[in-house]
Amino acid sequence: MAKKSERLTPDGIRRRLEVIPKWEVVEDRLLVRRLRFPDFVSALDFVNRVGRVAEERQHHPVLVLGWGKVEITVWTHSVGGLTDKDFAFAQAVDALG
Repeated sequence: MAKKSERLTPDGIRRRLEVIPKWEVVEDRLLVRRLRFPDFVSALDFVNRVGRVAEERQHHPVLVLGWGKVEITVWTHSVGGLTDKDFAFAQAVDALG
């Protein structure tokens, strides 16, 4: 049986955020990143790549796609906040470029 993730404290969140400076924390429970692209197709391609990461990790964000923009929101539902799993996911997204 997998070990349950533990919700991070506000101090733990701030320390981990230093590693992913393109993300913001909302209400100490959500990680959010907004990205810009030159057109819809580029934004859609990025969303599809994020989707593959989500499936590989079995950790699924909220993705909002618009013309030339993408917003990603992630948190761990089972704890109602942020865990190390969310920060690892954010790092994997950042590695996509």
